[in-house]
Amino acid sequence: MNEGLMMEDELKKFIKEHREDDVRQLALQASHYPAIDMPTALTQIAGWQSIRDKVPTWAACPDILYPQHLPLEQCSSEATANYKYGVVAKQGEHETFADLTGGFGIDCWFMSRAFQHTTYVERQEELVKIAQHNFDVLYPRKGSSILHYPLSFIHCDAESWIRALQSSISWLYLDPARRDGYGGKTVAISDCEPDVRTLEDTLVSKSAHVMVKLSPMLDLDLALHQLKHVEEAHIVSVDNECKELLLILSKEAVTNIDHTPIHCVNIKKDVTQTFVFCKAEEQQTASDLAQSISLYLYEPNASIMKAGAYRCVAQRYGLQKLHANSHLYISNQFIGDFPGRIFQVEAVSGFGKKELKSQLSNLSKANLTVRNFPTSVAELRKRLHLSEGGDTYLFATTLHPEEKILIKCKRV
Repeated sequence: MNEGLMMEDELKKFIKEHREDDVRQLALQASHYPAIDMPTALTQIAGWQSIRDKVPTWAACPDILYPQHLPLEQCSSEATANYKYGVVAKQGEHETFADLTGGFGIDCWFMSRAFQHTTYVERQEELVKIAQHNFDVLYPRKGSSILHYPLSFIHCDAESWIRALQSSISWLYLDPARRDGYGGKTVAISDCEPDVRTLEDTLVSKSAHVMVKLSPMLDLDLALHQLKHVEEAHIVSVDNECKELLLILSKEAVTNIDHTPIHCVNIKKDVTQTFVFCKAEEQQTASDLAQSISLYLYEPNASIMKAGAYRCVAQRYGLQKLHANSHLYISNQFIGDFPGRIFQVEAVSGFGKKELKSQLSNLSKANLTVRNFPTSVAELRKRLHLSEGGDTYLFATTLHPEEKILIKCKRV
């Protein structure tokens, strides 16, 4: 790529014409295009393909430049970046914002809409140049009233920059690198770079609010034990797949694990489901256990399941649990705003041969789930002679006290 990160018109035309192509096949045909900088073209095509669904606003801009694969793999989706924007926009401090781990710049760009001045900090110089180019081509759109200059771009590592900072900042954001020295993924806070545990006191001393993005695989209780100033936690899922664990830190907040608000969020195409609770509420809520199956079956979304709001969600929505450890719920009432999947029960059986034969008559495929059940999905599917798919849903689970049942239902 030539100086200034600008591409020649011929290269841009080639990329646009081939951006739907299979990148591996196109690489094999490089000799057919001697005038094209093929490594650059392949990087740009692969980059666009990786974010066209993940970040459609950026993918729609023809002048966006893409780095190598890893920063794109690690970057947030548009849905989760917009969620973070909503979190910071609700707070009162909107003067200054700094993203200490800028990366490809998705979070920084979306969150910057809430602030008067934004600073992008990144230790990889090439990413700084790419981000500055991309922000330049995204921000100047005429008629836009939601995007604000000025911005600053800093080539520096997060720890050095924040320790040298002399003034305070309204909000800080960091997404620590979750890769070890061999390129493998890490989960624990201590294995990420920078290590938020050692930097926490400095962060909260320099900013009114700090947002930290962590691996969705990290145990929430462990994170709350390791950090001292957690004001609230957000478990963010997209289409029922857990994507991010966000912790909001502030100097005044002294983490009380039992009373820290936990926001369980599931972002869907047409609605965002939010369920907020704390561990103390969960501990103090009794389980209302079912003795039989009702008309509707409810399965909480992935964020609620990860947070462990098993009894709270039942109490809030007037549901009965099938079993203390099953985490499936029933009611004769249809509760349309339940934060999860809703099914209408068609039949219930045990696992005797005659019962199963009647239950599964003329059924060759189904969506099978096991909850608090001693057999895996693969093993049970083989036993039931069912392939995956179709409109029928089967739940193999345990009904209080210890009755193994198979629930046949349809998605509502």
